[in-house]
Amino acid sequence: MPITLDGQVPLACDYVDHAFKTKSDRFQIRFAANRWRDMPQFPMELVVPCSTYLDGYRVALTKGWSPNNLQDVSKEELRIIEQNPQLVFDLADNPTGSGPLVELTDGSFVPRLPSIARWLWDGEFCGTIKLRWNPDSAELPAHVLGHIGYAVVPWKRNLGYATAALKAILPEARKLGLPYVELTTDPENRASQIVVEKNGGTLIEEFVKPESQGGTPGYLWRIFLT
Repeated sequence: MPITLDGQVPLACDYVDHAFKTKSDRFQIRFAANRWRDMPQFPMELVVPCSTYLDGYRVALTKGWSPNNLQDVSKEELRIIEQNPQLVFDLADNPTGSGPLVELTDGSFVPRLPSIARWLWDGEFCGTIKLRWNPDSAELPAHVLGHIGYAVVPWKRNLGYATAALKAILPEARKLGLPYVELTTDPENRASQIVVEKNGGTLIEEFVKPESQGGTPGYLWRIFLT
């Protein structure tokens, strides 16, 4: 396939009308070509949140994406970025659990657990993954739905990023001496369940989330680290 003077590879759909006669063939080739064009130009990696990547995070928030799967915190995060962006970085890398209380979906407040968060980056902001833990036990408080949570922006999904991010953060959990990590998924969220399964997760039980976290059904998964 020729390369243009600006280094770009022309899309297959530029030629497809001449090569394929049926509308179905042309549609399938155009779809594949456009999907190829949207593939990332750099490998996805986990990065420590900092000013270098803040603009990408801000753009995702302004599009309505939320790093919290249970409630939309996009406006609150944008407010923090506007007033004190360093707080975003401090709370993301917080192994002592310092900082303000955490507000749950029912309006109650609980102490913050030690945690680290990483941003998914492939040349653009792709999402977040967070590891939290109880310093006194492998078990978590009832209101905490798993040691690990992740959220990928809609325009970066179906690229395997959640699976890769989960795999990449598991060594951090091992360093803490955790014998296992737990994750939760909604029963209908098969895509997230596959992410956990690909990383060795085992379904432990079906349960009902506490009222403070919505009171809806969930699946509890466990990845053993030893």
